[in-house]
Amino acid sequence: MGETPAGEIRAASAPGRWVVLTTVLGSSMAMLDSTVINVALPRIGKDLGTDLAALQWTVNAYMLTLAGLILLGGALGDRYGRRKVFVVGVIWFASASLLCGIAPNAAVLIGARALQGVGGALLTPGSLALIQASFHPDDRARAVGLWSGFGGVGAAIGPFVGGYLVDGPGWRWVFLINVPVAAVCVPVALRHVPESRDPHAHGRFDVLGAVLGALALALVTYALIEAPGRGASAAVIGSAVGGVLLAVAFVQVERRRANPMLPPSVFGSRQFTAVNIVTFCVYAALGGYFFLSAIQLQVVAGYSALGAGTALLPTTVLMLLFSASSGELGQRIGPRIPLTVGPLFAAAGMLLMLRVGPGDASVSAYLQHVLPAVAVLGLGLVTLVAPLTATVLASVDTARAGLASGINNAAARAAGLMAVAALPLLAGMGPEAYRDAGEFAVAFKRAMPICAGLMVLGSVIAWATVRTPPVVTKSKARPACTVHCAVEAPPLEPARDENGDPGRT
Repeated sequence: MGETPAGEIRAASAPGRWVVLTTVLGSSMAMLDSTVINVALPRIGKDLGTDLAALQWTVNAYMLTLAGLILLGGALGDRYGRRKVFVVGVIWFASASLLCGIAPNAAVLIGARALQGVGGALLTPGSLALIQASFHPDDRARAVGLWSGFGGVGAAIGPFVGGYLVDGPGWRWVFLINVPVAAVCVPVALRHVPESRDPHAHGRFDVLGAVLGALALALVTYALIEAPGRGASAAVIGSAVGGVLLAVAFVQVERRRANPMLPPSVFGSRQFTAVNIVTFCVYAALGGYFFLSAIQLQVVAGYSALGAGTALLPTTVLMLLFSASSGELGQRIGPRIPLTVGPLFAAAGMLLMLRVGPGDASVSAYLQHVLPAVAVLGLGLVTLVAPLTATVLASVDTARAGLASGINNAAARAAGLMAVAALPLLAGMGPEAYRDAGEFAVAFKRAMPICAGLMVLGSVIAWATVRTPPVVTKSKARPACTVHCAVEAPPLEPARDENGDPGRT
């Protein structure tokens, strides 16, 4: 029996399970590292003798290269094969993780984290694009729900795994654990996942756009992280202004290039644009929450690293049990309600974390203060994550799945990057705040309402702008649209303009 071709795999089949397993393993490496690092930060700071700014860079060096290059990673997958680029990304990520694990000082660790982000930029969009391109259209929503649920578990279980490793063999194993995961993922991908690519991908890669975008993020991040220690110095102000100017230059370059990394045409879909704005709000809130709450539990409440990770497990359990069903529910009722209600639950969970204070490491304090917060947050994420992902992909033509997932992931990672850089500044945290329980507790109480406010903003935007996803079709006269073909009703062919080219109604 031959290999099931891409686009025909069913979710309940053996090939379908292999594809889900492969993509979950790969994407979980990247998502796990995004959250597992937070629990390890106090120990890393102590062992390497770093201040809060170095800990922020330990998180953000990874986010910076990931956010800056993820669109290029999606384009590479569309052109040269999503499976091929995904496998390269997994190998790159594992190699950089090994370097993180043996880093002798903070500078090497931060550099290795930046290299990890490059690997993540290759594998992350590829994992979701493989799901979209491999499965039969009738099963894509369920497959995305499974991917989101198990991938979300990978992200949510990060604090627990990180705590176990930090309190056991040491924080270096937070990174070294990626090596055996990659050793399983790569051969499974090569054997069981069909190759797919965009037949219309052509032209030169937009390296200039990628460089401008990454430099803009880097300069703005530098200004936000260094401002608490250096104040309004020439370096801080110059970096902020330079970052803004480079961002403007990036937009202009993307508008004028023949083959831009970020094609303006993809934002012709109102749905796609709206959902990415919601994504930015939601993941900015989550990035700030996960960065600060793990430190709050250890520095202020008195948890061990393992205890802090274990305290967050209810979120994991809820996502494991209900994310696949949430994806199917979103397909039946439309995304507007889940994308409105989910962020509100998550915001409530974040505000409930304000009840966590000194001496709350006991079982009774956990049941009264921590458990309600993480459970409500988990309900919000269950309601939100799978419909958000499915709606992004349903808003574009299948051939642009790599681009769409790249843009959505870039929005999410850039949001987390900005939150980790800006929240300590907005909350008034000094360079040594993470070493002082009293100072950190005060800043935490200022930061959580900001995170909750971002969630509420995402909810309001979703309610005002998101509707049932348009039906994306392919022309019978040509293999696929080269632009976004979205229509409200499902005719046999997409609407065409006066020149006979496919367009939107």
